[in-house]
Amino acid sequence: VMVWTPPKPAPKESCTISRSSTMLAAQLGRALVRRIGRSSVSSAQFVRPLALSAFPPPRLFDYKTITANLKIDKDTIDAVEAAFGALAKGHVDVPMPMHIGIEETSVAGPGDCHIKGGYVSGTPTFTVKLACVSFYNNKNLNLPPGSGIFIVVNAVTGAPLGIFSENRFMTDLRTGAAGAVAMKHCTTATQDVVGFIGCGAIARNMARAAAAVRPIKGVAYAIDGAEQFAKDMEAELGMPFTVAPSAEALCRQSDVIFTQTPGGSTVLEKSWLNPKGVTIIASGSDQPTKQEIPIDVLKASKYIADLVKQTSKVGELRSALKAGAMKLEDVHAELGEVVNGTKSGREGNEIIVVDLTGTGAQDAAIGQVAWDKLSKL
Repeated sequence: VMVWTPPKPAPKESCTISRSSTMLAAQLGRALVRRIGRSSVSSAQFVRPLALSAFPPPRLFDYKTITANLKIDKDTIDAVEAAFGALAKGHVDVPMPMHIGIEETSVAGPGDCHIKGGYVSGTPTFTVKLACVSFYNNKNLNLPPGSGIFIVVNAVTGAPLGIFSENRFMTDLRTGAAGAVAMKHCTTATQDVVGFIGCGAIARNMARAAAAVRPIKGVAYAIDGAEQFAKDMEAELGMPFTVAPSAEALCRQSDVIFTQTPGGSTVLEKSWLNPKGVTIIASGSDQPTKQEIPIDVLKASKYIADLVKQTSKVGELRSALKAGAMKLEDVHAELGEVVNGTKSGREGNEIIVVDLTGTGAQDAAIGQVAWDKLSKL
């Protein structure tokens, strides 16, 4: 018969246990002993000891602190690049994202909630992220349409270390860092005319990311906000930005095209693309209802996914598979394979599409960077 013995109390100088708590633990211990005595050894071996202590609460980092201390820089880009490389080697545990759709009613929505996470092998933390997007009625409350939190967890103890109230800032940051990785490995040094279709928060991080790779000449197009975007980015980056009168005009002059729109409809056409070769870095499709890139462009491209198991379900690849225009065998590579040098990037005057749906590997990487920097404050 296995006998359960309560843990010894900690020294008085580190922890004081009240008399009533001690009596309660003893009573529970005797009850468990009596119960185990009536049970078989096989069932007794699974009894969980009574916990007499708890983890300290996680630190809370507010939006102001996060935005003041994190940005697109070498640390974030290098961390995300390394995460992609580890992902391609099978060294990252990344579950499929969870999606919760909030339909519009008199008391809710519309909106979407995405839950992602991951663990990069050999790192001291892992991350779980909740991101809420497309809550468009928030404008009536003078609030942004998106929000979110990162939870960074100790990979040794499993205890949450920090809660980052980032309101999608860290999500946009890691998306921008992925854009930098894609530009670094899937374009050439001479491809410096960079177009941005969609000029919201993600576009700004994509512009910062592109500028971190090499000096660029930016071209912007959006239904709304392109002029302000171009003005702000030129002032911030010290690089020229112009506004195109149409998406077609942007595409005809661009060597690299970043697309970051709501994904309700395709944003370019194959006949518009630069015949000298173009790299399209698409980040607007992250659920089955979205598509930015036409199927004929996908079919004609050297297609590179951030993670095939995601892009085939919620990314641009999904639409081409559904239409029968592509098969999984037509995928050239995952981005991490290009990072690792096991698959090629640009080779000549080809169309490359890099499909960024956002992975838990990126979240884990940016979570580690955030904890490393902010936990020291």
